[in-house]
Amino acid sequence: MSDAFAARLLAWFDHAGRHDLPWQHPRSPYRVWLSEIMLQQTRVATVIPYFQRFVAALPELPALAAASQEQVLALWSGLGYYARARNLHAAAKLCTERHAGKLPRGIDELQALPGIGRSTAAAIAAQAWGARHAILDGNVKRVLARYHGVEGWPNLPRVEKALWALAEGHLPDARLADYTQAQMDLGATVCTRADPACLLCPLRDDCVARREGRTAELPTPRPGKVLPQRHATVLWLEDAHGRILLQQRPPAGIWAALWTLPQADDADAAREWFARHLHGDFGLGEALPPVDHAFSHYRLQLQPLRWRGIESRLAVGDNEGLRWVAPGDLDRLGIPAPIRRLLVPA
Repeated sequence: MSDAFAARLLAWFDHAGRHDLPWQHPRSPYRVWLSEIMLQQTRVATVIPYFQRFVAALPELPALAAASQEQVLALWSGLGYYARARNLHAAAKLCTERHAGKLPRGIDELQALPGIGRSTAAAIAAQAWGARHAILDGNVKRVLARYHGVEGWPNLPRVEKALWALAEGHLPDARLADYTQAQMDLGATVCTRADPACLLCPLRDDCVARREGRTAELPTPRPGKVLPQRHATVLWLEDAHGRILLQQRPPAGIWAALWTLPQADDADAAREWFARHLHGDFGLGEALPPVDHAFSHYRLQLQPLRWRGIESRLAVGDNEGLRWVAPGDLDRLGIPAPIRRLLVPA
């Protein structure tokens, strides 16, 4: 396979790529790793302030390993996909136990850590140590599918296998950190999902999708799927001091271990929960506008009900999973994004 792909991409990166991202200066294995985990399913512009806040609090891997899960989730709060934060924390602890507090350099050892798959391991190794490994994230799949005219949804095993082979075939012998970043930058800024800027693309002359006018068709979209709709009631309860009652979610499942408003499947279940834990009249709750949130496999509509000046029963104080929290202390806890937006409007 010709190396024109890599040469053109690197030449473009030198003048048009992103060279001032916070994890690039200073560049360290820990900072590269953290950025790669945060960038999974999240845009760069969204990640930057979270990354800066995270490294300010936990600047090195040993500090992350020593932190509590509650602190890690609080720093991650609002970024979503919280399994990433829990895996990051678990991986840091494993590095402390098995690798003297450092990220391992071997690709297999990296993939053995929670939350690190093949492409993420390759991206870390290439950017942290200049190792020669191909990546295949969503941006790279899109670039390769268009450039080579690859048919089929990229996450189908046979299509993904073909894309991996193409990614490995294009690898240059040098400048692996720059090449890795260049691929991600091209996909994020030029070869975008909608309205790609083909006239600015360094690969345009040999791109099958551009030549055949098929950039809107490639990569092949995922087969259509209608997400089911679920509903729940959340209780926004404030005591006489303005503190808000939060409940910690179970350690597994949606929003695992995060703090959220007490939630019930419907109004009847909410009424029963209210009667067990609180004094007052459930019927006085103020119905607020519904809150919609989409997960990867279903949509959730939350119906908030709000009470002020509520009084708790002893069960609240006796239950470790319930906590009265002052509004000024909300930032110290990991709280799901839709709940945080409800409690702390922009």
